[in-house]
Amino acid sequence: MKIIAVTNIKGGVGKTTAAVNLAYLCAAGQPTLLWDLDPQGAATYLLRGAPHEHASAKKLVAGNRELPELILSTGYARFDLLPADFSYRNFDVHMSARKRPTERLLKMSRSLRETYAALFLDCPPGISLLSENVLRAADAVIVPLLPTPLSVLMLVQLRDFIAEEGWVDLALLPFFSMVDRRKSLHHEIIASTRQQFPTILATEIPYWSEIERMSLRRAPLPAFAPKSPAAQIYGALWREIAQRMGAAANQPAVTAPAAGPAAQQQRVESVASRRGTGESLGGVIAT
Repeated sequence: MKIIAVTNIKGGVGKTTAAVNLAYLCAAGQPTLLWDLDPQGAATYLLRGAPHEHASAKKLVAGNRELPELILSTGYARFDLLPADFSYRNFDVHMSARKRPTERLLKMSRSLRETYAALFLDCPPGISLLSENVLRAADAVIVPLLPTPLSVLMLVQLRDFIAEEGWVDLALLPFFSMVDRRKSLHHEIIASTRQQFPTILATEIPYWSEIERMSLRRAPLPAFAPKSPAAQIYGALWREIAQRMGAAANQPAVTAPAAGPAAQQQRVESVASRRGTGESLGGVIAT
């Protein structure tokens, strides 16, 4: 199982939109789980989920609750959701009280490895003990980046933090988000930042109202508008990310959802029942 974090120290950069769309696209080829770690629960809202009544950060960190018990079906094929809970705001407190506090999330995720090929983490903004757990557990970190000086500064801080921790195998994958090519400032910052960070992904996500409609439809963009230019751009972004992660380039085409919104809040009957079934993991990410 590959763990893919979508994060930024700064908020308001299109992080959750990217996490939902990229996880949906990944699920076109293999079993995928999106864990909404942000107590605000934006990804949970977009996917029509709701917190589990018995979920809590304290129980998860202590091992008194297992992640598979809390998983919901999104209603889309091979795509499940671990919904956010407001108690997640206290993750740092509970993690700091345990042995090896920076490895708690990695330990919690082990129960998912037999079921999913990819685990996406939609992370809250900032640098904290939780974010350190995320970075330690992740194979790749996707960073939506606004074409502004402050956003670039946040990327520098994140890069330096990863370097200081010695996480040499962690793939840092920034991309420009909310780009308005009509603005000369965006042109200038993108050009200068690409010189400073030559590994920034080539695909850019424009600042389009079409993308904002996700909050009205409460669905991944490629699910309700698969042929739209915005959905195709997210498809290109996912293919580029998959290639950077050393995966095959033959990502399946964007398709419509396998089930409608009426099925989206159904709980997975038994996550464990899919374990060992031989479901193909061939596709975008090699485990």
